[in-house]
Amino acid sequence: DQGGPVGYTILLVLAVAGAFGIFKLLSILGTSGAVRGQMRKKTAGKGNPLGRIMMAYQSNTSADVETLALKLDDAVLKEVPKLEGGLNLIKVAAAVAPLMGLLGTVIGMIRTFQAITLFGTGDPQIMAGGISEALVTTVLGLVAAIPLLLIHAFASGSARSVTQVLEEQAAGMIAEHAESRS
Repeated sequence: DQGGPVGYTILLVLAVAGAFGIFKLLSILGTSGAVRGQMRKKTAGKGNPLGRIMMAYQSNTSADVETLALKLDDAVLKEVPKLEGGLNLIKVAAAVAPLMGLLGTVIGMIRTFQAITLFGTGDPQIMAGGISEALVTTVLGLVAAIPLLLIHAFASGSARSVTQVLEEQAAGMIAEHAESRS
């Protein structure tokens, strides 16, 4: 309550971006598990990115190596936005939260100086409300930014890891195809 409207807004940003970030992280981890499961199977499945890439390979087995490489690169590129989509929202929320805290700090200090202008410095209790708002919003901004940055880092790293596996598997399929043509 001491953070005022800015404090509530920071908490709202944390709740929305945090929930979305956790959902996105769990989604990426689920996709990673599905890709690892697909690596153990020879039959392609539509339910995971690697399966869809394998289907692109299987539908283009008669193509030359260069064409197949382009088709598989295209298939990988179609999967990357699904993995990385929404990660920038978490990153922006993590960057905006401390700025909102700074905004609350400035607003609190303005209120403090207005109180000093109206009532003087004789009663510290009059200034305490503005100073309290300034400090609380600063803390809330930092408290929101830290977990959002951690969620973004883990989700982004997991998405890059899955993308790397997809690219490695596609390169392996191309190499296998080139060997079979020789």
